[in-house]
Amino acid sequence: MTKFSYSEYLSQFRNAGGKCSNVLTRRRGDRRRGDGERSVASELEDVDPVVSAIRRGDVKAINDLATSAPHSLLRESKDGWIPLHDAAFCLQTECLKSLLKAHPGSVDKRTLQEQTALLLSVSCEHLSCVRCLLEAGADPDISSKNKETPLYKACELENVDMVSLLLSYGATVNQRCGQGWTALHEAVSRNNTEICEILIRAGATINPANTYSITPLTVAAQRGQLKTLCYLVGKGADVNMQTCDGVTALHEASKNGHKEIVSVLLAKNADANKPTNSGLLPLHVAAQYGHHEILSLLVSVTSRAILRHSCVSPLHLAAEHDRHTVAAVLLKTGADVNATLTHCHSIQYADRRSTALYFAVASGSTQTAEVLLNAGASLSLDPVSPLLMAVQRGCVRTVSLLLDRGADMDARIPSYAATFPAAVALCMNNLPLLKCLLDNGCNALSCFKCAYSSGPHPTSDGTHIRSASSNGYDHMLPLNCSEPPERATQFCEWLATPVMCKSAGPVLDLLLEHAAQVQLCSKLNELLDSREEWLAVKRKLSSPRPLLHLCRFRIRSQMGRLRLRSLSSLPLPDRLIRYLSHAD
Repeated sequence: MTKFSYSEYLSQFRNAGGKCSNVLTRRRGDRRRGDGERSVASELEDVDPVVSAIRRGDVKAINDLATSAPHSLLRESKDGWIPLHDAAFCLQTECLKSLLKAHPGSVDKRTLQEQTALLLSVSCEHLSCVRCLLEAGADPDISSKNKETPLYKACELENVDMVSLLLSYGATVNQRCGQGWTALHEAVSRNNTEICEILIRAGATINPANTYSITPLTVAAQRGQLKTLCYLVGKGADVNMQTCDGVTALHEASKNGHKEIVSVLLAKNADANKPTNSGLLPLHVAAQYGHHEILSLLVSVTSRAILRHSCVSPLHLAAEHDRHTVAAVLLKTGADVNATLTHCHSIQYADRRSTALYFAVASGSTQTAEVLLNAGASLSLDPVSPLLMAVQRGCVRTVSLLLDRGADMDARIPSYAATFPAAVALCMNNLPLLKCLLDNGCNALSCFKCAYSSGPHPTSDGTHIRSASSNGYDHMLPLNCSEPPERATQFCEWLATPVMCKSAGPVLDLLLEHAAQVQLCSKLNELLDSREEWLAVKRKLSSPRPLLHLCRFRIRSQMGRLRLRSLSSLPLPDRLIRYLSHAD
């Protein structure tokens, strides 16, 4: 094992503000094996003589210096350490006594990190040094720069003897650290009931709220510390106490998936109907984080009336975070699959989303969307169609699912007026998705209808073509509910925009495969003429389209969209199905 020098671990300890590092732990291992002293001795050549004497445990040298050069015993290092700190840190109790005898007023001297010799001794678990310092009058309540007291540190290290010793010398049991935690918080976080008992016997407050009003019971629930949680409840801890955000122990246990903790809290009359400041019940939290077993425990004790008045339902949260198992449990227990958000919550979204289905689609949760659709989720309750959101996300699987369940292919974007399907505009750079839409009956012919035909197109100022760059999609339309422009955008105008024109050739080629004989307007001709490799697309229209193609188009038109969506299940020969579905 690589051996660390004393100066290395001392530097790391000081820079850590007093926290025992792994280096320190390894150093103690060297000392227990008996080979640490030789390592230290070989590295003392450049160390201050006083510090060198302390590390050797040379009490005589310290006593001689106390007589001949007493001020040398108060000399500070660059970190603000005096020899007393080194003696406390190095487990040199006899040197410590000599230093205290020479300068008793230095007992509470602090380093630059505001560490006292007592805190250093506690951090290194030097019980004899701690006792020596306390007997010399060291203040047990002086904290370091990060507000850690010796008692807090002893609880962190789970040193029972150290905790008892500090308390016997008057350490303040309810003093807080920088995070507002007391020693009891720390003992609970370590699941140490023995130390909890010592602290409570010494007067530790059972429900001390830290800076954020988090009690020890909340800490136990958050970390799944069943033993200390049961102990605290037995001592009278308030199971329904809320933080400044309204969070209870039940919220924390539900969030972190601690099923046994939830069971205990409910058995001890924890209130499942206490909402947070944002209106969320423990049931909401369990749904959001996907803990379906905990959710099953909470459903029966959660008020339906309170749930109905919540700004969002647990089902919405399950959908938003792709918790399909949770969604299934909620639906099985009677959740309304078509419940909508309250208006004040819905308007926080530009698209005014309202249903759990829309949330599932918006977050790419195809499996959850399928669970909701199987339970009867409506496709028409949101201002923006879930299909358009699925197309914008580019998820072919979700789009196919929604189309199979009857989604409206002609759905419009409230903020965008166009003469061609909005779904086409949302997937221009995704040819597989565009093909999926066209195969399911999307109207390709409407893309070739132009008010100017072969005549010149007026120069557009672009004001009626909404840019989606502000929404994070440089090639997509924003799905919002603002007022649309006065004039509807034509397909040729949209395709000619700087972002879209780069894909004009392949897009038009795919559209032509799903349309009969068409006449390209001057704008589309201009686009195809801009690149030599796109001229082949234009040549398709220079002569009548093949009869095979026209027949397929005619048959598909007569079949209608509903039958096209179930084409593979129709009683037709496989070859005909492949022909009609463009699989050939």
